[in-house]
Formats: sequence, C-alpha cells, structure tokens
Amino acid sequence: MNYSLPDILLDTDDYIALNKPAGLLSIPDREGKEISLKKMLQEKYGEIFTVHRIDKGTSGVIIFGKNTRAHQFLSTAFEDRRVEKYYTGLVQGIPSPSAQTINQPLMPHPGKSTLMVINKRGKEAITDYTLLESFGKVSLLEFRIHTGRTHQIRVHMQFAGHPLLCDELYGDGKPILLSSFKKAYKLSQHEEEERPILNRLALHAQRLVFIDQEGMKHTLEAPVPKDFRALLQQLRKLKRPGRV
Repeated sequence: MNYSLPDILLDTDDYIALNKPAGLLSIPDREGKEISLKKMLQEKYGEIFTVHRIDKGTSGVIIFGKNTRAHQFLSTAFEDRRVEKYYTGLVQGIPSPSAQTINQPLMPHPGKSTLMVINKRGKEAITDYTLLESFGKVSLLEFRIHTGRTHQIRVHMQFAGHPLLCDELYGDGKPILLSSFKKAYKLSQHEEEERPILNRLALHAQRLVFIDQEGMKHTLEAPVPKDFRALLQQLRKLKRPGRV
C-alpha cells in the first residue's frame, strides 16, 4: 500500500502531529520491511522522536517530537498521565452500564507475542467508556484511556463482552457488509461481489489534549475517516428496532 504524508494537525519547532490512516505503522516494526509514519517523517524532517504509538489498524491523532527536549517533556507528560487521550470506536452489542471505568491490568500473552491478556501480574490499565449512540447490534462509544498499554481498549472491550468491530485479535475479525443489516440490499450492476463497508479495526484516535513546555494548551482533533463515517451514516439511516 502506498502512502503520502497524512494530514498534519500541528507542526511547530518542537512537535508534529498527524492524522494517521488505518493500515500504516506508527513506527518501524522489528523486521523493518513495511513503511512507517516515523520513517516518512524522518525522510522529510530529519530527526524525529517517538512519543507514543497507535496500532497499525487504528486511525487518528499521533504526535512525534522534533528534538530531545520536546521528546523528553511530552514522554514524561504521557507517563504522568497529563495528556488526555480520547478514542471513538464501534463495538458489538450495547454495553451496560452505558458509562463505565474498566480497571484491569494487562501483560503480554505468555505464549503469543502478538496478544495481550488481563492478568493480575500485569501493568495497570484504565479505560473509561461512554455510550454515544446505539444501533441494536452495534454501538458507538467514546473511550478515554488513562494509561497507554498495548491493545488496551481492544482487550478491555473484549473483557466487557463487547469487542470492537473487525478486530482480528480480540473479536471475530469479520468485515462489515451492508447486506448484513440492510435486508433489501442488492448488488449494483457493476459488482460481482459485495465490497465491505468497513474492513479494518473500528477504532479512531479522535483527540489529544496536552499543555506544552511553554504552558500552551493544545487540543488536537482528527476527523473520522471516510470508511468509518460511511458505516455510521448507514447505521443511522437504518436505525429502527430489529433492523440492525
């Protein structure tokens, strides 16, 4: 997959924040074969420092430092939980209660390096969720994470019994087809088979709020991407009992 540099949300002498598309690595993986956002930035700006990361399948706000001072300041702010991190996601079912804090420690799976599990010996992980909108079989949630553990929201929502849509690791991983909730769906003349309306993890890093070393407050917001928006539009159109 070819990528051009994503939309820039903030560009100063100290920081650069962008709206990462789903499918693009935040930073290079161990093999280093795939293109990553950090690598793209290094090619354009030179020295770039990792502050945090978001999953390859997740879209949304990500910020990097441009110098060691900025990197150290913001990395410490993340560690001290002085950065507010908000996500939007679509999950299976309707969570009850409609707002809750999940406080369950996470650690790497002892036998599968790509997975995280809840375990009392793990590191503290705290996720708030709030139900924004329900469509019967699917719900739109806002998450605020107070810690930054790998796959935190994904594991916590699996624990709650409401995994994220299209989550191959912690859910059923199935792509979302319009025909699955639109009873009268018909293929167009030009289609041989139905194309998924969403075929990636239904999670978007919506907003990041922090105060920089000069005391200036930044609220960085990433617009919801086209595929996520298209699914929401269809769900809202079909929002009737028994239809979704």
